[in-house]
Amino acid sequence: MPTAVADGVELYYDSEGDGETVAFVGDAGYGAWQWGWQHAAVAGPYESLVTDLRGAGRSDAPAGPYSFETLVSDLVAVLADANVRKAHLVGFGLGGLVALEAARTTNRVRSLVLVGTAASGDGIDPEPLSAAPDVPAALRESLAPALSEEFRAEQPDVVDQLVSWREREDADPEAWAAQTAAVADYDAGPLYEVTVPTLVLHGDDDPVWPVEGGRALAEGLPRGEFESFAGARHLVTVERSRLVNDALVSFLESLDDD
Repeated sequence: MPTAVADGVELYYDSEGDGETVAFVGDAGYGAWQWGWQHAAVAGPYESLVTDLRGAGRSDAPAGPYSFETLVSDLVAVLADANVRKAHLVGFGLGGLVALEAARTTNRVRSLVLVGTAASGDGIDPEPLSAAPDVPAALRESLAPALSEEFRAEQPDVVDQLVSWREREDADPEAWAAQTAAVADYDAGPLYEVTVPTLVLHGDDDPVWPVEGGRALAEGLPRGEFESFAGARHLVTVERSRLVNDALVSFLESLDDD
């Protein structure tokens, strides 16, 4: 199990495939399970690198709060440990903010795919998505804002699997609070400073990170594109996995000659 170290904190990551690196930066609280659908879609023609944020999964969970400066430094440490000079970053929710900040403040970013995120944390309350991993009923309840009622009714086996993964990998309440502490105060600043190609993907029924924030983010970026998915909630990567994967791979392929 490869690990990078940042300020004494061990950070888990894993990679598969060859070619340019696509690094996945996860949402608050969730373990690496959240990328199970996308990891397989890019591994092969690309190197797919999945990491756990500090506080979740197999990474260490030091006392918080964690700043965006710290989370970006963690990401840079993982890329350095994996011998990756530049990566295509795929960020989700909190991870989208981390990826956006990395693009703004470092030279390690080739492109961005930002899922269910925004340019600012103003008005964003991630609390409904959180639950203690040792309380299965609470984990299941917290999937309501993450997955549409229709999906949960039609795919009960997937819901059961998500609950099982979350029991093993998700952050505990203290670590989750440490991860999200900086969200409310986050502002990406002038978006014209982020000049890398960027694709913004969003479920149009996301009650936690509203779709309007994703659309405004794409519109404010010099090279931003936007795509939404009808009826999907926050975990659009699960609920519309095939369409999300098609959009992700198509975007990456469009950059081959960029």
